[in-house]
Amino acid sequence: QSLLCHLLSSSKWESNEAETSTFISALGYTSADYYCHLVKNMVVSLVTELRENQCNGLNIQESISASRVNAISIFCVPLITLPDLTPLLETLLLYHGGSSKDILSSEFLEAVNEAFLKKKISLPESAVFSLWLRHLPSLEKSMLHLLDQLFSIPLNSLEEVACVIKDSLLPQAASHPAIFRIVNDIFKNALMETDGTPEVMTIIQVFTQLFLQAYQNENKQYKFPLKAYFPYHHQPLVRSLVRRPFELPTTYWSQRVKHISDMLKAIVEDTNVSSLTDLFEIWFLVACFGEWLDIAAEQLLKAAVEPDPVLWLLAFYYCPKNENQQRTQTMVEAQVVYNHLMTLFSCRDLSLKDLEAAVHRVTSVKQCCNQQLTTHLLTNFLLFSSGGHKIAQECIYHITEITGTSKEVYNLLIRTAYRFNHSGEENQRTVKLINELLQKFTLKV
Repeated sequence: QSLLCHLLSSSKWESNEAETSTFISALGYTSADYYCHLVKNMVVSLVTELRENQCNGLNIQESISASRVNAISIFCVPLITLPDLTPLLETLLLYHGGSSKDILSSEFLEAVNEAFLKKKISLPESAVFSLWLRHLPSLEKSMLHLLDQLFSIPLNSLEEVACVIKDSLLPQAASHPAIFRIVNDIFKNALMETDGTPEVMTIIQVFTQLFLQAYQNENKQYKFPLKAYFPYHHQPLVRSLVRRPFELPTTYWSQRVKHISDMLKAIVEDTNVSSLTDLFEIWFLVACFGEWLDIAAEQLLKAAVEPDPVLWLLAFYYCPKNENQQRTQTMVEAQVVYNHLMTLFSCRDLSLKDLEAAVHRVTSVKQCCNQQLTTHLLTNFLLFSSGGHKIAQECIYHITEITGTSKEVYNLLIRTAYRFNHSGEENQRTVKLINELLQKFTLKV
């Protein structure tokens, strides 16, 4: 019966629906069964044809013309979401002919990507990666879809953000340098178009962490070298940044932070780095690995590192252009706040009045970058000092209300909470304080 149903698909009976239906009924099949078997047989036949020719080498592969493969891809478009068609979709996406021009229909590639984004079909990672590599508009649309998703959900925890990013398969796909660079360009544009909002910067940092995780988990014998992803950057600096903090003992953090700062300063002060474009590229590289910046500010207040290199590193991040020596002024402002905070760091009984000088400096400075850096230092002081916990809520709300830096503080808190969760941080008192602050901030941000 199955054989006869299969034979019917290519017989003259197919052209006469009434006679076909009668014959199918006589065999004990329904029309639904018949067409289901017909599609399955067609899929198996086409998959076998494509795979055999793909394996048998270029000479035989030429026997399948580009126009035939293109026609098969067009045939699939109205049937994209049919589960039985999935093996053929996968085979087509992984099929490569001898031509330098893609032989698959762009309509097919767009339809597959749309169905994948809407979760109407499930495809293996290799097929999705191949889709994005061979069709740039699909990759761009997938990135924009991811950003829309992330902006539409409340930024309550970075665990949720990480889950959405990972589910998109984009960090895993970025293990291919071509995809990584396009993704990075889209992030740069998003950052510039949103005027560098903390939310976008936090998303970029989480994405970078997930990319590194996927890159390090690659089982391929030959990985792409880091230079393939960061071809225009100082490679020793790249190698220092990609080594995540939890991969090193905490006793080495201060040494690593100083090393990053020294290398970065040498690069920035090089006469060859003259254009704003070059400076932005260097800043963006450092910003993507923002874990080290948060570690730097934390180590600074714990007096675990020489202050000058760390203050320079933070000043560069918050004020990269240094027009009219703004970065130098930012460092001076930060140094004054830092010195004042360090005199209070070990005090167990603090009041808001004790921090009045530091708070006044934060609220009185005119430069936005100065304000953001000093707010970063003051927030960390409240989290990690002996007496900061008692006045943390009152002080943080006082600062954010006056300066309008609530988003910056909130993003710093969720990044710190995320890092603690993944590093097994044992300071439960600080973890508890961060969670309390985040719960109250959620309604304000």
